[in-house]
Amino acid sequence: MSRRTRKQATGTENSAAARCTVTLCRGCCCGTPKVQGLDHRAQLTDLRESLAGVATVRPTDCLDACEQANVIVVQPSVEGRKADGRPVWLGLVNDPEAARDITARVQAGGPGMADPPDKSSGSHAAQVQRLAVPVDKP
Repeated sequence: MSRRTRKQATGTENSAAARCTVTLCRGCCCGTPKVQGLDHRAQLTDLRESLAGVATVRPTDCLDACEQANVIVVQPSVEGRKADGRPVWLGLVNDPEAARDITARVQAGGPGMADPPDKSSGSHAAQVQRLAVPVDKP
């Protein structure tokens, strides 16, 4: 195990830890052929490319919210946390428009920094927000 701190190892102020984290469920239902009509690899690639330098994007095993597949969790940045931002669970992210809406919100600062989508706006993120899995989900 390295004895260097992240700051020493990267030579920076650990900017990756200060950013939002976007976690894509890729477990038993999400990211599999069970959710049809979506190129799951392309979704992950698109999010990584569009959020490069803005957020850390990572896949994970099942988040146990299969009824809402595909699930994405957006965790706030350090600044977002200080502004009372909390993780946002988004379900039914099953088309490119939904991923674009999420990308726009993360680029605007993410939870705590960007205003949540107006539920009456008709944007996919607003529709998905209504279907979000409760934050108290383990």
